[in-house]
Amino acid sequence: MAQTIKSIHNPKVHLDILSQADVQRIHTATLDVMESVGVKFPSHKALDILEAHGGTVDRQTTVAKIPGQIVEEYLAKAPPTYTLAALDPALDLPLDGTYSHLGTDGCGVEILDAFSGERRTTTKQDLMDVSRVADYLDAIAFHWVAISAQDCPPHSRSLHELEAVWSVSKKHVQTETIVNEREMRAGIEMAAALVGGKEALRKRPVLSIMQCTLSPLGQDGGSLEAGLVAAEAGLPVGYMTMASCASSGPVTLAGNLVVGNAEVLGALVLMQMAYPGCPVYYAAAQTATDLRTGAYTGGGPEDYLFGAATNVLADFYKVPLSMGAFATGAKQPDWQAALDNSLSAFMAVSTLSDMLLGAGLLHGSRILSYEMLLMDSEIWSMLHSLYQGIEVNDETLALDAIREAGPGGSFLALKHTRRHMRERWQPTLIDRRPYNIWEEKRDGARDWARQKAQQILKDYHPDPLEAGLKKELQKIIKSVE
Repeated sequence: MAQTIKSIHNPKVHLDILSQADVQRIHTATLDVMESVGVKFPSHKALDILEAHGGTVDRQTTVAKIPGQIVEEYLAKAPPTYTLAALDPALDLPLDGTYSHLGTDGCGVEILDAFSGERRTTTKQDLMDVSRVADYLDAIAFHWVAISAQDCPPHSRSLHELEAVWSVSKKHVQTETIVNEREMRAGIEMAAALVGGKEALRKRPVLSIMQCTLSPLGQDGGSLEAGLVAAEAGLPVGYMTMASCASSGPVTLAGNLVVGNAEVLGALVLMQMAYPGCPVYYAAAQTATDLRTGAYTGGGPEDYLFGAATNVLADFYKVPLSMGAFATGAKQPDWQAALDNSLSAFMAVSTLSDMLLGAGLLHGSRILSYEMLLMDSEIWSMLHSLYQGIEVNDETLALDAIREAGPGGSFLALKHTRRHMRERWQPTLIDRRPYNIWEEKRDGARDWARQKAQQILKDYHPDPLEAGLKKELQKIIKSVE
């Protein structure tokens, strides 16, 4: 049976989180910061590019100040739409402003075993297993490297992680673990081997790249240089701000948006200066520091507002958005996790974020839970149905059915009901049983999610990567090692 993906298309529910005047003020403030305060670019290659294109560079501090008109000039070169290709073209993901696609998150360092429940350090085999479950779920449209292959050498781990995902899935892969030029070149070779060469990869990018900024107002040198290599190869590249209110960003939400915006735009402008027209995307996972403990929160009203607001900014700049939404700070799949992930996803899709991340992770993206992955898929399924809205036409108004049933009648056996019954959402984890049945069994969503994950791990074995291609990927990895 052909695989399908349950992305949300043209949602009928919308949310206005920032006015046009608000967006313009944030944009103006961002340009002010980029020109008068600057952003750190700790890479000689990046500084050379910025200086050659009108930036003012301080080589000692590695701070570059970019005039506002130059920022706007180069942002305008970024393509507003493109497609994330998959090894199976039927699973391609259009980024055209009308879809929201859900992916896993990364890069967790611990996993709750699906069978024993034990919390332990993650391995490459764990990543293959998680990717296999994600491949099975139609809610998951693309892969991030969900967990770290910690049993692999650190200097080639990111490449082992790519091989692990591609070994079990033909969905698009977006990696966040390649953070230097050497590994990026090898990652590009691996992707090119899968699609028939580098020109074919440029036309069908089965790999996209995500890098993080260093808040406040900083970049990582290795990530910049890795991004430049990917942009040269035509792979979509995004930079994610994780500015946190009161620590790595101002305590106010608008101020935090300005800091994060300056970081992301600085990196995207650099990519466009080097390779005009290369596909780029905005990425964000801003939050608020817990002022009682200083901890990363991974959930709360600020996160939900940031999720919606950053998509409005990305739309203003006419680039797609990849954003953190589901990665709750909860320690287990409980009411806190459901609250965080439902509200964050609702806010994000209501502003039509292109790519949402975080399915399956707990404790602020540290721990992978199979139960959470299945429960997040249920949340996405509900949202998918909700955003269909209410269709009003002659058929849905059902006047003939109403006449046929009449006062006091039943609609259950009517042909109209049979025609449309499959349109009604049906849960797989939400408990709708009579109370006495629940009282007898005392089980529920978490139990069923664990059982479903176990069943997938036992029974679902997608077609493996062709032996010659797998050998080629392993050869590339060994050349790095």
